[in-house]
Amino acid sequence: MNRRPSHPALRRAACAISLAAATACLLAPHAAFAGGPAQPTAGTPTFGAAAANGGSGPATDQLIVKYRSSTSAPRFGATAAQQRPQTGAALARFGVQMQVQRQLAPDTQVVRLSRKLAASEAADLARSLAADDPNVEYAEPDRIMTIQATPTDPRYGEQWQYFDRTGGLNLPAAWDRATGSGVVVAVLDTGFRPHVDLKANLLPGYDFINDSFVGNDGNGRDADASDPGDAIRAGECGGGQPFFDQPSSWHGTHVAGTVAAVANNSTGVVGVAFNAKVLPVRVLGKCGGYTSDIAQAIIWASGGSVSGVPANPTPARVINLSLGGGGACDRTTQDAINTARQRGTVVVVAAGNESQDAANSSPASCQGVVTVAATNRSGGRASYSNFGSTVEVAAPGGDTRSGESGGILSTLNTGSTSPGSDSYAYYQGTSMASPHVAGVVALVLERNRQLNPDQVSSLLASTARAFPSSCSGCGRGLVDAAAAVAAAAGGGGGGGGGGEQPGTVSESEPNDTLREADVISQSGSVAVGAMDRAGDRDFYSATVPAGGTLNVKLAPGATADYDLYVWNASGRLVGRSIRGAGERDEVTLVNRAGAVPYYVEVRYYDGDTGRDEGRYTLDFSF
Repeated sequence: MNRRPSHPALRRAACAISLAAATACLLAPHAAFAGGPAQPTAGTPTFGAAAANGGSGPATDQLIVKYRSSTSAPRFGATAAQQRPQTGAALARFGVQMQVQRQLAPDTQVVRLSRKLAASEAADLARSLAADDPNVEYAEPDRIMTIQATPTDPRYGEQWQYFDRTGGLNLPAAWDRATGSGVVVAVLDTGFRPHVDLKANLLPGYDFINDSFVGNDGNGRDADASDPGDAIRAGECGGGQPFFDQPSSWHGTHVAGTVAAVANNSTGVVGVAFNAKVLPVRVLGKCGGYTSDIAQAIIWASGGSVSGVPANPTPARVINLSLGGGGACDRTTQDAINTARQRGTVVVVAAGNESQDAANSSPASCQGVVTVAATNRSGGRASYSNFGSTVEVAAPGGDTRSGESGGILSTLNTGSTSPGSDSYAYYQGTSMASPHVAGVVALVLERNRQLNPDQVSSLLASTARAFPSSCSGCGRGLVDAAAAVAAAAGGGGGGGGGGEQPGTVSESEPNDTLREADVISQSGSVAVGAMDRAGDRDFYSATVPAGGTLNVKLAPGATADYDLYVWNASGRLVGRSIRGAGERDEVTLVNRAGAVPYYVEVRYYDGDTGRDEGRYTLDFSF
C-alpha cells in the first residue's frame, strides 16, 4: 500500500508582487487536505554566499534567489539573463531559460525555469548562479513538498491526539517508517462491532465470557467475539449499582478503532497502527467482566493454551487492557501476564480513572506491564487519570469538560441497547490513552520484531518527551511515536535514525536501573552517554540471539575511570571490566541460551563528571 499520495497539481496562476500575495502563492500549491491542510515544512536556509539547497525530491521548474540588496535584483517580468549577464553561462550549461516570476521580499525572488530539472540538477544550477554572480547571497531550488504519510480519512483533522504539536503523539512522522504491518494487537474488551472503518483489520477472535448474564448473548464461551451490547438498568449489577440506567458503551469498538481503524479509505477516522490487525477478545459485558475470564484471555491471546478453547492461530505481540478495578494486582492476573511476557507479548494497561495512585488499581499495578496515564490536549494530566510510581508513560486520553472535541474520536455504534448502525463518538479516559500506546508498540515491533517486552517498555520511556504541562506521577513522559519508531530501527531517540542500519544512540536519563535501560536494538550501534555525577550508573540493554556473542567496549575520557558490568535478564552479574583511568574496558561473552536481553552498566569510579567532561562511548557488537 502506497502511503505517500501523489502530489496535487501545482497552480500556475501568476501572483502579484506584494509580499503578502507572494506568500499566498507559495502556499497555493498544497491542496486542501480532507480534515485539515497538509503541513509540509522547509528549513530556513543556512547557506553561505555560493551554496544551494539539497538535491533530492521531485523535479522542479523554479528557484528561489536572494540578492545582497534589493537594488541588485532584476526587475519583475524580465528574463534574468537580460538583467544580469553573469547568469547566462550557467543557464547555457543546463540548457534552460529563466524568468523572474514573483517576489518573496524586496531582495528575494522566485524565478521560473523554461523546463523542469531533476532535483540534483536544480541544486547544481542554483549553486552555479550563486557562484557566478557576486550579488547573489544564495540560491536554492523551490522544492515541491508532498504530504508525509498523512491519511485521507475525512475526520482525521478531528484526531488532534495524533498531530497536535503540544499534546499529540507525533504520529505523522512515525508513519513514514511504520504503520503496524504484520503485527497483531489483541483488544481484550467488550468485543467488536463490524464497523465499516474497522472490519478490514479485524481477525477472528473469541468470546471468553462464561456467565450468561454478563455475556448477554444467550450462551457461554464461543468463537463469536462480537459485541451484543452491555446496557444495564439501575441496580441491575447488585448493591444498588448502577444508580441510573446506562446505555451500551460499545467500548471495545472504540478502543479497537484507536488501535487500527482503516486508513486512506475516505471514511471516518484512522487508527494509530492502521495496517496492524486487531484480535478482538471479549471479556467484558454487562456489569463488567470476571478476572478469571480476563486472565485466561490474556494467556490465549498471547498464544498460550486454554482448556476447552481452540488454539489461537494468530497470537498477539501486543495486548491492550483498557479495563480495571480496585485493589493491588492479584496473583491470577499476574501469572497470566507473566506467561504472556514469556511468549514475547507486550501488555499495555490503562492506569484507571479514579484520580488516585494507580498502585491501588489492577491490572495497572501488575508487574511487567506498560501502565498508561491519560493526558489532555495541553499535554497535562487529565483530571480523572490515575498516577504514581507504577505508571510508565502517558498518552492522550482526552478531556471533554470544555467540549466534546477535547475527547478522543473513534469508531462506535448508534444502538442504545442492542446494535444499531456505524457511528463515531468522542470518549475520554485512560481506556482511550492505553490503545494509543498499544498502537505505537505495534509500530515499534514492525520496525524491530526482536525486541522483548522489557525492551519495548524501556524504549517507550527513553524516547518519551517532556510533558508540556503539569503531569505529576505520569511516568517518564508523553509518548513520542516518531522517536520510538526511530529508536526501534536503531537510530536513537531523536527521530534521525537510518532505517535498519546501526547508528548512534544518545543516552536518555534517567537510565539508572535495569528497568530504565536504554535499548540498543542493532549490532554495531554506538551509545554516547555521560557520568553526570559521582556515583552515577547508566544502563543499556541488548538482545543477543541464541549462540551469539556480545562484545561491549567502553571508552571514557583520558582522565576518567569508569567501569563496565554486564548482567543477565535475571539480574545476575555475568561479566565485568574494571581497568584504570583513561583505559578502555571490554567484556565479551557467548549467549548459550535462546535470544535473551543482557544489561550493560557503565558505573562511575573516579574522575571527571558532567555532560561534557564525563562523556563516554559504548560500542556494541552482538
